Amino acid sequence: MPNVTVVDHPLVQHKLSLMRDKARSTKGFRQLLHEIGMLLCYEVTRDLPIEMVEIETPLTTIKAPRIEGKKLVFAPILRAGLGFVDGMLELVPSARVAHIGLYRDPQTLTAVEYYFKAPEDVADRLVIVMDPMLATANSAIAAVERLKERGVSNLRFVCLLAAPEGIDKFHAHHPDVAIWTASVDSHLNDHGYIVPGLGDAGDRMFGTK
Repeated sequence: MPNVTVVDHPLVQHKLSLMRDKARSTKGFRQLLHEIGMLLCYEVTRDLPIEMVEIETPLTTIKAPRIEGKKLVFAPILRAGLGFVDGMLELVPSARVAHIGLYRDPQTLTAVEYYFKAPEDVADRLVIVMDPMLATANSAIAAVERLKERGVSNLRFVCLLAAPEGIDKFHAHHPDVAIWTASVDSHLNDHGYIVPGLGDAGDRMFGTK
């Protein structure tokens, strides 16, 4: 699929298989999401621009590479997107964090916003939007639209699982936003869940079901 990167690293695929297991404990699921978030962060930041700066080592002065520009922003879609944040911050501890509160109406499956908070200069930064599941894509579409309203033009989307229907719908609205995912699964069922999937990521992470 164009503008979609499936991260097929063996560690990512192994951890995803462990997460799919319905017998996985809440603690285990949460820990695996933390770990896989770090690995996905490594991939989505692979092509960040760098600049050469002068530094002094204990032996000499050299030109060395450093990430260029303002610090990036992680933008989890609440609540399940929070599962990615700590792992990603371990790799990029200086990143800013925006919060986008959306929930899926159980009848219409449309996204309803209840909270939004981002750095004042978010429009000047690379923003990585994250949510474990790209299913109907309604929440992802709404989150990116909200960020674009704030002037953000440099956006990427990271998810654990994606459905083909969600990818198609997301890119119909935001063809300029690339997607990174650990798997493109088979399809959505009648309730808007990804099949074979792993159930509701938020409920499994927080133990609310």
